[in-house]
Amino acid sequence: MRVVRVSAIPGEKNFAEFEMAPEEQILLWHLLRQYPLVPAGHQPLSQHDKNQDENEQLLAEALAEQRTANRRQIAALLNEPGRFAAMPGAEDLRVIFTFAEIEWLLQICNDIRVGSWLALGSPDLDRRPNPNPKPDVARHYFNMEIAGAFEMQFIRAVSGGFAAGDIG
Repeated sequence: MRVVRVSAIPGEKNFAEFEMAPEEQILLWHLLRQYPLVPAGHQPLSQHDKNQDENEQLLAEALAEQRTANRRQIAALLNEPGRFAAMPGAEDLRVIFTFAEIEWLLQICNDIRVGSWLALGSPDLDRRPNPNPKPDVARHYFNMEIAGAFEMQFIRAVSGGFAAGDIG
């Protein structure tokens, strides 16, 4: 996936246009459909007070509602007609995301990346992996890499960190 055009005009609806291979679209769909991967109770409230149990319950309910809304939004995005448009005379696809959608996609990809890392036992990735891995190890390493690759392209688009040759 590469950034081909960015519109960042103050007061306008800012967007980035990407070009991607059909295989990259499949990877993105596969990745987004796994959301959420961070366990619900992973980030408990840090303050201890007399209402902690009640506050933890409120946090859990709010998180569940947010995750449900995100899953609906993912389904809508992936099923939106014309979102991933075929390029004339090429196999590649063009997709346009607003900056708000990109920010949201970054949050979703980060959840998948962190959730996969947690599922792997929060490994130090500079060390050699366990020679006797659990069954889902490859999937979680794959998720981390693919989510990271998409995150980098999204960040490049909104931060202006793309090279002149990336715009076509």
